[in-house]
Amino acid sequence: MSLRIDHVIVGVSDLDAAARRFLHELGLDSLPGGRHPGWGTSNRIVPLGQEYVELLAVVDPDEATTSEMGRLFASSIGSENRPIGWCVATDELTDVAERLGLSISNGSRALPDGSFLRWRAAGPERALVDPSLPFFITWDVPEEQHPGRVAVRHKFEPRGISWIEVGGDPARLLDWLGSDELPVRVKPGPSAVLAVGIETASGEIVLR
Repeated sequence: MSLRIDHVIVGVSDLDAAARRFLHELGLDSLPGGRHPGWGTSNRIVPLGQEYVELLAVVDPDEATTSEMGRLFASSIGSENRPIGWCVATDELTDVAERLGLSISNGSRALPDGSFLRWRAAGPERALVDPSLPFFITWDVPEEQHPGRVAVRHKFEPRGISWIEVGGDPARLLDWLGSDELPVRVKPGPSAVLAVGIETASGEIVLR
């Protein structure tokens, strides 16, 4: 089964402040993503080529209380900017969902130009409750419209997510993924996304 890291979610309390920090401290630029209808959340995208970092914040707390995803995001995002989840792309989403007993949901977010970015996902609720596990995604857009491929002005060239470190149970993660081909390090302990390595032309950046 072909799996690849798609993106990492960094929960933030203020999108604009997080964007400034990423640019000034890490040299990574971002662009507005859009609103997630029904979730009360909005995001910014840090494109890295084939992957990306998603800066995500609750922007409408009242709306967030009306959906399971909104409530999960609200409970996961604190005052610190930190990774709260990760996502794996697959071309075999139906097979993955059937193997793990997951339902497939349709997702979308409104882009600044009024159009919508659409995808199908399996397991996002499980992944937010147990962040050592990723959720799975298939994008319903042409490859060139993937969020990681959007052009921005980074201070240096990023070359993608090189590794992820999580806290959790190595055997459980292997069973969840059904493969050990991904560059994921597992540190036994409480479930969490501990660190993310981003390779750039000027060295490695580590998000914690």
